[in-house]
Amino acid sequence: MLDCKPADTPLEPNTDADWAGCPDDRRSTSGYCTFVGGNFVTWRSKKQMVVARSSAEGEFRSVVHGICELLWLQGLLADLNFPIQSPTKLFCDSKSAISITHNPVQHDRTKHVEIDRHFIKEKLEQGVIIMHFISSEAQLADVFTKSLGGKLFGPILNKLGMIDIYAPT
Repeated sequence: MLDCKPADTPLEPNTDADWAGCPDDRRSTSGYCTFVGGNFVTWRSKKQMVVARSSAEGEFRSVVHGICELLWLQGLLADLNFPIQSPTKLFCDSKSAISITHNPVQHDRTKHVEIDRHFIKEKLEQGVIIMHFISSEAQLADVFTKSLGGKLFGPILNKLGMIDIYAPT
């Protein structure tokens, strides 16, 4: 058996949502992408099952999906004898979603996202994640939730390590 130490390079999940982005039913799209050791390894983009009544609710759903993916990756890495021992920074571009997760007071306006808030709060308290704000311009998960102009699209693709296989060499 290999004698491995915990992974020195952290997991880096990015989560995002486009609030009410579908013009037909106003459902949001959740998106996340995850890096392991600086390598782009998982991503997902999926229309949410219910209509989010606020942008924070849409972001919460994306964060929950990102945390579930993170937990799965941590289990996989542990099975491969590369356990992650430090809290993982989860990047989110919604200050309101981050604020609500850190605020123990339940507001009337956020009761409809109570289960997601408690799930995220539990993972914060267990030290599984640390929520970090990232500007929308630097949010890599944006490419999975909305159409972007060329000024944002190209740099995000570069950061994701994607290349144009048809570009002349």
